[in-house]
Amino acid sequence: MWALVLGLVIFLGAHSVAIVAPEWRLRQMELRGERGWKSLFSVVSFVGLGLIIWGYGQARLDPVAVFSPPVAMRHVAALLMAPVFVLLAAAHLPGRISAIIQHPMLTAVKFWALAHLLANGMLADLLLFGGFLAWAVADRISVKRRARLEIDGAAPVRQGKPVNDVLAVALGLVVYVVFALWLHGPLMGVRPFG
Repeated sequence: MWALVLGLVIFLGAHSVAIVAPEWRLRQMELRGERGWKSLFSVVSFVGLGLIIWGYGQARLDPVAVFSPPVAMRHVAALLMAPVFVLLAAAHLPGRISAIIQHPMLTAVKFWALAHLLANGMLADLLLFGGFLAWAVADRISVKRRARLEIDGAAPVRQGKPVNDVLAVALGLVVYVVFALWLHGPLMGVRPFG
């Protein structure tokens, strides 16, 4: 369990620098250059992610049950996961979805974490998905606060093509179906649909 916790601290800590120390982050970018900062950030993030994956796998070998979710929560989780892939696609295909949601990737993380919290009751699940949900909520609040502090008072809205919304929905749903039916089982060890 220690590797999972350490991985979460490293990964989410790196992703929280803009939340808790935005001035320090800017100084580091000036000191190291944008490429140097992004390289350091990437290395730290990959170390954290590797520890999360390894630690979560180890924790599943000796699970600690906290609660037993009703079977119906698996269906709720499957429903909540459908927009996750659409939102991830919309984050990279600017259109009306990304303009309305404003931060589709953070919203996708929240849906993903909530869906998995509802369907899983082991301690490792609560740490992993609860940690990501708490981080995503804190980051969204921070993004709103930072936008209010900007001179114009709002983050710029990316205008995109309406066709991007159609592509985001189509691509997101196709990837969702492929992942849920064929990839989640071999990669995660759990088949969402039995």
